[in-house]
Amino acid sequence: MLIPLKPTIKMAALILLTGTLFTTTSAVQAATYPTKQIDLIVPYAAGGGTDLVARSFADAAKTHLPVSIGVINKPGGSGAIGFSEIATARPNGYKIGLGTVELTTLPSLGMVRFKTSDFKPIARLNADPSAITVRADAPWNTLQEFLDYAKANPNKVRIGNSGTGAIWHLAAAALEDKTGSKFTHVPYDGAAPAVTGLLGGHIEAVSVSPGEVINHVKGGKLKTLAVMADERVKSMPEVPTLKEQGVTLSIGTWRGLFVPQKTPQDIVDVLSKAAKETAQEPAFQDALNKLNLNYAWLDSASFQTQITEQEIYFKELLTHLGLKK
Repeated sequence: MLIPLKPTIKMAALILLTGTLFTTTSAVQAATYPTKQIDLIVPYAAGGGTDLVARSFADAAKTHLPVSIGVINKPGGSGAIGFSEIATARPNGYKIGLGTVELTTLPSLGMVRFKTSDFKPIARLNADPSAITVRADAPWNTLQEFLDYAKANPNKVRIGNSGTGAIWHLAAAALEDKTGSKFTHVPYDGAAPAVTGLLGGHIEAVSVSPGEVINHVKGGKLKTLAVMADERVKSMPEVPTLKEQGVTLSIGTWRGLFVPQKTPQDIVDVLSKAAKETAQEPAFQDALNKLNLNYAWLDSASFQTQITEQEIYFKELLTHLGLKK
């Protein structure tokens, strides 16, 4: 028969000392953070807007952190694979993520196990609207011509997106709902592969952001028919908004830095300070301008407010579209 040991003064002291050492060790780690490379997880393929924002940030952050930031692409599942890795990472600040608006949509789609609350926002860096882009040799020169064809020929227009349930899919689905058009939605592992599919003639259109197609538009290979924004975008001032063409719809993405929810506040503070200084760097803002990606800074608190509001908005939209699980 085992007789339970009664706590002794020495045992109590040992327990207290162990707890103190653990707390002290954590505090020391936070105080010295960072001491090695920080991995920045990008949940989409290389070459797309999210990847380009991440690499621009990592490059500009070199003067504001004592260590480098390594960008790691983890595409798949409309961002779910990369987001899941961020959510389940050790909360020590050495694996962070560049999250997108899909953090507020995928949980409602029943496609992932994580919740939006599993992430802690550091800062928003960028925001871009969706845009309807087709090949330059396509028979449609206006959005109305494009929509009229899609209505008369249901499901013949294949629209590429960055994955089922991703924002560019929802943008095209919302356009369907608003206009009575019928598309075939073709998922890719990011915007860049979708654009490649369009260039190759495998699909008829994409609903990705202006910055992800503009080089091909300028090169004469593609043409953008409309942007889903409240105002025309400065990179494509000649392209009308949906609202100008009678469709009341504005929808797009944002891109920002996130860490696992349980990351200590001391580490969050270090990252927040570095993010703010980096975002203010002319080199970072110039890089975004050259890539035709819209600089849109928000601090952690303001970013969290937007995330909460959009989570509610997209739950309602997904329910209306019959996509919510």
